[in-house]
Amino acid sequence: MMKGRGPNMYTRRVDEEISLVKYYPNYAKALEWYQDPEVCKQVDNRDEVYDLKLLKRMYRYLDRKGWLFYIKYRNRLCGDVCLQDSGEINIVISKPYQNKHIGRRVVSEIIKIAKENDHKELHAKIYGFNRQSQKMFESIGFTQAGDEEYVLQVLSIDIPC
Repeated sequence: MMKGRGPNMYTRRVDEEISLVKYYPNYAKALEWYQDPEVCKQVDNRDEVYDLKLLKRMYRYLDRKGWLFYIKYRNRLCGDVCLQDSGEINIVISKPYQNKHIGRRVVSEIIKIAKENDHKELHAKIYGFNRQSQKMFESIGFTQAGDEEYVLQVLSIDIPC
């Protein structure tokens, strides 16, 4: 169980291939993901890639707002995920690791964390052009609640252990 965000919360195993690693400054690796224009468009609907200053600012913000993890797939960092205290989920999977069901498995684990911490509802902002993310969130049980808003009632879903 992971109530709180204290120092005992460093790694959480999702399955035999994936684990969530508590955020720590690893800007060189993370900047690789945010230097991909397609990934930046998917995540932030922006046409420019991140620079180091923006990346640091984003991570500082998310780290204060909730549970922030790197996603480790087969012992390689490949993205990040944040469950904000507000219930918002933010997830980034670098391009070479997309379409491997990593996002689905990670978000399912985030739902478990949300349940453990008594979140009642989760939500994600997904741009209308990002059908890949829409389909992934829908496959887990999220429903569209607005043009770019997807929601999940946490207590109504049963996630297997």
